[in-house]
Amino acid sequence: MDLLAFEQKLDSTITRKKIDVQEALKRPQKIKKRLRIYISHTFIAGKEPEKEGDEASVPMWELRVEGRLLDDMLQQLQQQQQPGGAAAAASANPRAPPKRKFSSFFKSLVIELDKDIYGPDNHLVEWHRTPQTNETDGFQVKRPGDRPVKCTILLLLDYQPMKFKLHPRLAKVLGIAAETRPRIIEALWQYIKTHKLQDPQDRDTINNDLFLEQCFGVKKMRFMEIPQRLHQLLQQPDPLILNHIIQRPEDGQDKTSACYDIDVELEDPVKQQMASFVHNQNNANDIQVLDRKIYDLVDQINEMKLRRDFFLRFSNEPSGFIKKWVVSQNTDLKTLTESNGDGEADRHANTYTTNDADEGVSRYMYQKVQQKRAELEQSLGIRNN
Repeated sequence: MDLLAFEQKLDSTITRKKIDVQEALKRPQKIKKRLRIYISHTFIAGKEPEKEGDEASVPMWELRVEGRLLDDMLQQLQQQQQPGGAAAAASANPRAPPKRKFSSFFKSLVIELDKDIYGPDNHLVEWHRTPQTNETDGFQVKRPGDRPVKCTILLLLDYQPMKFKLHPRLAKVLGIAAETRPRIIEALWQYIKTHKLQDPQDRDTINNDLFLEQCFGVKKMRFMEIPQRLHQLLQQPDPLILNHIIQRPEDGQDKTSACYDIDVELEDPVKQQMASFVHNQNNANDIQVLDRKIYDLVDQINEMKLRRDFFLRFSNEPSGFIKKWVVSQNTDLKTLTESNGDGEADRHANTYTTNDADEGVSRYMYQKVQQKRAELEQSLGIRNN
């Protein structure tokens, strides 16, 4: 295989793979990991004034809600067991993605304390995500008191993209309890195709079976109505509910902490590598510059070859060459002065198999590929560095 053919094959392979990567980036790629939530509490004893003028302090308790990914914990433990310990952990792979904070997994957190103890106006502790939210590794709540307190912790996961809880009837029909809107529509369409509910005469109409009729309340519906009707059957996912009792050890409470494991979804690290590959356009710019240089050199070589052939034919047969050259120039003059071209020559296939025609076609295809590539990158929001 010559180098030119190999280069063309390599360019086509890279372009095809790059398009595949760009298409893959449009689809959400998630991996599941285990998040361990720690709930603990401590008591701070009150202090009586030792002498007159000192201020007394009331007893207080502190509730902490923290969490970490199990993979991060295992990785840190392995690094600490290696020679160097903390130094090895500090000098870990600098290219590794930053560790996610505990709060980044949730959209809101509500701690509901005993209403009988703290009253209707002070029994709720709420945190809700905002665009200006600073992520944290945990939450702390302090309140005065030394009595046992029942608290309920509600955690609402921050799904990206957003997930919805299906109506119980629709969830039973589709076999999914909570999912993203595109996945729900895809599952509904698969159900329609499997049970052949599409009207054979009007393909835009769905003939609901008994189960879909119970869900949507109609016997027939059109495709364009599905998103609107489906919206009425989607709800916000249920929060995670964790119950905890804040109690002093001497009151019979041996445990002051508890942990729970939940599944969370994270961006696939491979997706970040794919995105960096697509956004890294430095090599592409260098390749374009080299391609332009190659085309310029090819033009110079072709021009030099034409000159060489011209003078070589002239040196071999000066008289005959001059006659042929004059005839050729006369033909070119007629072509330039006439309004129409040489129609007879254009009818022959040999006119389109010359080196000039091949070079023109190659240049045209290259320019079209670069134009389409620029349009694709612009539509995806990709900018050259």
